[in-house]
Amino acid sequence: MNAPLSRRTALQAAGATALAAGLSGGPTAAAAHAEGRGPAPRLVTYPRPSAVPTNTSFQVRVRTSPAGDWQTLDVYRPQFEEINAGTGGGKVYNSSLVYFDFQCSVEIEVTYLKGGTTKARVRPDSYGIRPELLGDTLRFTLDEPKDLVVQINDEIFDCLHVVTNRVEHHAPAADDPDVIYFGPGVGTVSGGVLTVPSGKTVYLAGGAVLKATVYFKDVEKAALRGHGMIWASSGQGVLCEGSRDIRVEDVIIMNPGNYIATLGEAQNVRIRKVRGFSSKGNGDGIDIFSSSDVLIDGCFLRNSDDCIAVYAHRWDYYGDTRNITVQNCSLWADVAHPVNIGTHGNTDAPEVIENLVIRNLDILDHREPQMNYQGCIALNPGDSNLIRNVRIEDVRIEDFRWGQVIYMKVMYNPKYNTSVGRGIQDVYVKNLTYTGTRANPSLFLGYDAEHGIDNVTFENLVVNGVVIADSMKKPSWYYTTDTVQWFANEHVTNLRFITTAEAEAAAR
Repeated sequence: MNAPLSRRTALQAAGATALAAGLSGGPTAAAAHAEGRGPAPRLVTYPRPSAVPTNTSFQVRVRTSPAGDWQTLDVYRPQFEEINAGTGGGKVYNSSLVYFDFQCSVEIEVTYLKGGTTKARVRPDSYGIRPELLGDTLRFTLDEPKDLVVQINDEIFDCLHVVTNRVEHHAPAADDPDVIYFGPGVGTVSGGVLTVPSGKTVYLAGGAVLKATVYFKDVEKAALRGHGMIWASSGQGVLCEGSRDIRVEDVIIMNPGNYIATLGEAQNVRIRKVRGFSSKGNGDGIDIFSSSDVLIDGCFLRNSDDCIAVYAHRWDYYGDTRNITVQNCSLWADVAHPVNIGTHGNTDAPEVIENLVIRNLDILDHREPQMNYQGCIALNPGDSNLIRNVRIEDVRIEDFRWGQVIYMKVMYNPKYNTSVGRGIQDVYVKNLTYTGTRANPSLFLGYDAEHGIDNVTFENLVVNGVVIADSMKKPSWYYTTDTVQWFANEHVTNLRFITTAEAEAAAR
């Protein structure tokens, strides 16, 4: 695609400021493009509508690397909550967010306007980004789109969230009859709920801010996508009920009055590259009830309750939940769990939550004072739920404020449950790493002999660089869990810790 056509496509899709400097990069990128060996560097930014709140802690500039012109980004204001463990009350903090699109590589410059910078950290740590720090300004380079958090002096709330996308080349036209199109600026709908018909796509162009809940009700083959934002100040971001073949892609959902997204009795739903930020009570990220064949892929979620929750029955949703995949996500829970599975179900007609895959996650934080609700990953069946066939793989847990690395409990909590869960069966955890010092002991608690936990295997569990295995050197009277100060009660059977070499040998 030639440069003028690419630029025109971006403008039509996003109402963006397509930066002329981004159409020609440094000598290497430009030469490669001229020789047909690569695309031209490009950078697309979007102005913040004046009615949308900003924050003033950071100045952020970006340019195509290594010699484009610097462009200053508009800053948005996500909000997050911290629970007072003594009173149960919550305090809401302002934070900062910027977003833009690019191809090839960009250099990002962040200045902390409050001053006093002594150190800076770009997370997730697994990306290995080490910024250059020059006083209150830091710089780093991205070669491909990633979603990041920049922390100054270990500040938890007064930090910067950086959301990036690839440049969009196939945006729909505003007059496409199958598209409900929102261009740059603030958009509203009557009643604050946009109900999407079957076969329609809601498109939020870059720079668009839609103040509404996007609602899929008993429809099929419908979608929400684009590089814009939902600012759902009074309701949810996305609600999908009784629908199938639904796609939600790329959008940012900020400060909803409830969940980022809810799926109830839904089938074949794909949620990709959604970024969700919340502070209100019960401000979950993505919650799944009585649904099947769901993919959550590449999302960044920072929430003041569970980031991702997987349940069976609750409210008017009934039925089993199965075939759920959560992958390639970064999760930050200011309250409750990054991942929570199993709490709600149907005592009168017991349900199953099964065939779950959780892989390639970065868990950035977890803060939960209640022992019953700790766990960066928690499997807590109640209400006669049975959880079975769970695969957890390649999960990196950074040090967090308060909670447990992993928690499995067959539970009966009368605040939420009408019966005890039936059990947890067949869980395989591979390549789970935790690096830190603040984790409470992880607990594995069956309820009784009939409501227990059976067949849980950890392969290559690494805690602060040490591989935890039944075969490791330890006092002869130790349980393996003692080596990491974890605990499993007498209603947990077939709990194993093995190395990868032992797993491969067994497979042979």
